[in-house]
Parts: sequence; structure tokens; C-alpha cells
Amino acid sequence: MMRIFSTAMLAMLAALALCGQDSPPRAGAVETFPLDNLKPGMQATAWTVFTGTEAEQVPIEIIGIWKNAWGPRQHIILGKMGGKAAITNVAGGMSGSPVYIDGKLVGAVSLRLSVFSPDAICGITPIDQMLEINEFDESQPAGAKSPDKANTTAGLTLPDGFATKVFAAGADGLSALAGAQLTPIETPLAFSGFTEDTISTFAPLLKQMGLNPVRGGASLGLGAGVASGGASAPMNSAKPVEGWQNALPPGSPVAGVLVSGDMSMSGLGTVTFNDGKRVLAFGHSFFNLGPVSMPMAQGDVLMVLASQFQPNKIANATDVVGVLKQDRHSGIMGVLGESAEMVPVSVKVRSFTDANEVRSEKDLTFQVFVHQKWTPVLMMLTLFNSINGLNEFMDDATYRFEGSIEFENNQRIQLSTIRPQQDVPMPAHLMLAGWWADKFNQLFQNQMVAPRVRNVAMTVDLLPQRRVAAIENAWIDKTEVAAGDTVNVKVFLRPYRGDRIEHTFTLRVPPQMPPGEHRLLFSDAETLNRQQSLVRSANKHLGMDQTVSLLNQERSNDKLYVSLVQATPSLYAEDKVLPRLPNSVLNVMNPAMAPTRSTVNLSQTIEEAKAIPFDYMIDGSLALRLKVN
Repeated sequence: MMRIFSTAMLAMLAALALCGQDSPPRAGAVETFPLDNLKPGMQATAWTVFTGTEAEQVPIEIIGIWKNAWGPRQHIILGKMGGKAAITNVAGGMSGSPVYIDGKLVGAVSLRLSVFSPDAICGITPIDQMLEINEFDESQPAGAKSPDKANTTAGLTLPDGFATKVFAAGADGLSALAGAQLTPIETPLAFSGFTEDTISTFAPLLKQMGLNPVRGGASLGLGAGVASGGASAPMNSAKPVEGWQNALPPGSPVAGVLVSGDMSMSGLGTVTFNDGKRVLAFGHSFFNLGPVSMPMAQGDVLMVLASQFQPNKIANATDVVGVLKQDRHSGIMGVLGESAEMVPVSVKVRSFTDANEVRSEKDLTFQVFVHQKWTPVLMMLTLFNSINGLNEFMDDATYRFEGSIEFENNQRIQLSTIRPQQDVPMPAHLMLAGWWADKFNQLFQNQMVAPRVRNVAMTVDLLPQRRVAAIENAWIDKTEVAAGDTVNVKVFLRPYRGDRIEHTFTLRVPPQMPPGEHRLLFSDAETLNRQQSLVRSANKHLGMDQTVSLLNQERSNDKLYVSLVQATPSLYAEDKVLPRLPNSVLNVMNPAMAPTRSTVNLSQTIEEAKAIPFDYMIDGSLALRLKVN
């Protein structure tokens, strides 16, 4: 009996010796396993969390090295996972799970081969490829020792038209997953506080980016470090919680935080290496953005959903413990104890009755990751969800919007618009969210200086019925006038399913109006905003001051604009307009200004004379003849 017991103990000890360790890895120095010493049939151990926060062993049999499988000199180690992973398959969220042989770090589970294979075949990113990430930072992990280096220590430009991009992204975006090809394990992008409709609407776009949107949870109270968003406060800072020094041991869940607060959005993976200060994870890129500054949080795994098609970890992001600094091809790198700035956002959503009284009101607050490519997308997604996730939501409604963007230098942008549902397949609140995102795209794509946004505030009113009115006709009591005269004007609007609207007002002809044939233009905001659009498209080197000024000059589409049109040229330079220029002056100014700024010439001068507010989106334009004697 003693002999049998001893034999069993010896077998167990041999298995543990083969794996190299019997307890979860901890932060600190670790020796790396040379890639050249790796042989098929070797037994390795991966560590990953299946439930809770404690990592568990996963046996891996090394199949071999797939040379140049992931790029020039980018070798991938193939392995067959056993244990629980043989049941769950290679799951989203396992990216970064550290792999050891004889206690030496081999690399990180990061890829999978096929999706319908009965075998849990994974790709392992060699640790040396991950350690290269640290060369992009000022210092390197203090404890990683590579045997082949004796005594040494170890980017999505978004165009305008966001709503169109989302709507046209496609049905499922999964065709790239078909067949036996090596693909990065999808990063589960966990949504908490988001409606199912929001996730399904944006899923095709996110899947095209290599992300897998899933329902998730979060207790991301950034409270241990959220600065006030008051008038004199800096941008919000996602500061690490107390005890961050002991966070994120190898094998534990790690999350990059894109949105936090009343709604949260975070990408989940696994820690590969932690030297006590710097953390390597994923084994593949998050977004492949290069240098970033994104809050880094711990995670708590609820379960691993087993599937031959799309296995995933179901988890909550928990406390912020540092900041992600690098997002590279072979992994991500974060620093414990540091803070990342975020943009604080507040949204007030009000629902109105037919009598134009407020029926209900809700306030939401959250913070958004700061990045020139992602901040506009996140602003679109969160605004869409703020509207879509309420009982007050109506399909055939009108959305009245007012928003402000405040900067650290006390500049401010004030914008307003109104978006009714129209006879197009795209929902009105997606069009509104896309319009709002385009404003941030203009700010964050500025080629001169990056914006420093202090806070963002929005008010969205849900109004019953479609509130759109077309300009149908107009009338003036006299068509021949003298400069300085006053004319009586009537304009007629045709609303959607309603009686014609008649509005009467007086208009004074400017005393400086030159004699001749002119036009009185009745138009919507889009007609006049085209001038600013031409200026922005012509000048790629606008400074932030000019960009803010042009955005503030945009007209709101809930007003009818009355303008005087003269047949004399005007010149637009940056955010300024020079009207009524004689051709002789224009010919001199254009060459003089060309070396320093881009200009736009128009053959006519359009000067706004009056803006009449309506509780409708105004559509269309018409012009009447006006002769000044």
C-alpha cells in the first residue's frame, strides 16, 4: 500500500516538475525560455482565470513553431490546450495567458486556429516579441531575464459621416473567421449599461476592428481618482485605487477602459508578465494604436462560455490600477500606479408631452477615453445609447439637441440641432449621434494641436411627432426698394402632416446695400453651412482656435434663415469672411494670403439678415428678386 502511494506521489511530482510550477505565478523577475530550445511534444503550463480572480493551470502540449506565421520574423508557437480549455476551447479573454516550461516564461496564448475544430489549438506569442514593446518606453521591466541576452533586462482614421459608416458596416462581419487560419483571439469588448439595440447596431463596425462586443458588467468606480468636472477643474483623471501595488499578477484578468460611469465599455484580456511596475498582456494588439493613455483595470471572471464557434469569458471590470501606455502588434504594456485622463460627459434626457410640457427627466454621467480616433466614436455610441435606453424612447419622434464642449483654455463650443425621424432607413437618433461625433472628429483630427477638453454637456429633448417643415413659398410687399427701407415679408412652411404655417415679419434693407439687382434668400441651415464646410475642406492646417470658431459659426437647423445675396465676390480665409470685395482687390489679396493660409472664393456674397426659430427642422430654400435703387 505504501509502495502504491509512493508511486502515485512520484507521478504527481513528476507532472508538477514537467509543468514547472504548482501555484499561480506572481509579479517579479522571471527567466524566459529560449525559442530555439523549444521542441514538439514538450509539456507546458498556461495560467488563466476561469472564475473569480485566481488563475488556474491549463496543460499545453507544444506542437511546434510556425515560422513567419504572423509577419516577417514573427514566429508563432502552436500548442494544444487541455484541461478546462479543452472543454471551453480557446476563449476570448484568454489573450495574454502566460505559458511556462520548467518555470520559465515561454510567451502568451494569443491566437487560435479555426473556430470549429474539436481541438483547442492555440497560437502562443513568444515572450521576446512581447518584451520588444518596452523598447518604445523610457525604461524596461526590471526583472525579465532572457537567456539569449546575457546579463541584460528585458494604429483607424475615422472619416466624416460616422452614422453612415456604422449603418454600412454590414450584417455580421464574421466572414474573416471562416476556414483554418490563424487569427488573434477576439478581445471581448464588454458593454455595461448599454442596450441590446445599441450593441447590435454597432457590432458590425466593432467586429471589423477585430473586437467582439459582449454583454458585460462593471464596478468601475473611478472614485478613488475622479477629479471634479467643475469650471476650473482639469480633465477627469482615472486614478488607481489603493493597493494597486499588488494588482495584476500574471494570469489574472486585465481590462482597458474606454468608457466608465453610468455606462461602461472595456476590453478584457490576461496578464502575461508583471515586474511589479510594468505589465505586459494580450500577446496581440488591442487596437494597434501605438502609444496610448488608457485606464487599466482589474477584472473578475464570472464564467467561461464554452463554444466551438465563439467561446468567451464573461467578466466584470473592477478597479482601475494603472494606465495602458503601449498598444503594439505583439501585445499591450501598462504601468501600475499611474493615471489616465478621460473626458467627463453629462447627458440630460427630457421627454415632452403634446402640450410641450416636460414629462420626465433623466441625467447620466460617464467618462470617455481620450484618443483622436476613438473619442469621436465613443461620443457617438454613448449618445445613441443615452437616447435608446430609456422607456421614453419613441421611433417616430423628434430629437432636439443642445451641446457644449468646454476646453481647458476656457474656450467653448455651443451647438444645437433638431433631428426628426424621416423616410430613410437610418434611425434619427443614429443620425444625431453621427452628427455629434463628426464635431469631435473635426477637433481631434486637427493637424496643428490636440484639443484639451475639460468637459462635455448635452441636453436631448424627445418631442412627439415628426417635426420637419419645408419652405414652401415666400412673399414681400415690394420688390424695388431704397437702401435703408423696411419691407414686409411672409414665409409659408409646409410641416409633415399638418396645416401650413404662415410667419410674418419685417426686414430692413441695410443702409450700405449698393444699388442693383439682388436676391432675398430664404433657406435652411445646411444651405449656409456649406460655406464653412468649404473652408474646412480647403484648409487642412486650421489651428484649434479657428476650428472652434468655425464650429461655433454653424447654423442650427431649427431656424429659418433670411439672407441678402449680392453679385459681388467674397473671400473666406480660415474662420474669417471678407464680403463684397471688388475683383481688383480680390486679385491682389489671393496671392498675398496664399503662402500663409488657404482661401476660398465665392462669386457672390451671402449675408445673413435674420434667423427665425421654429420647433421644426427647416428644409429647403428659395429666393426672391430684390432691386435696390
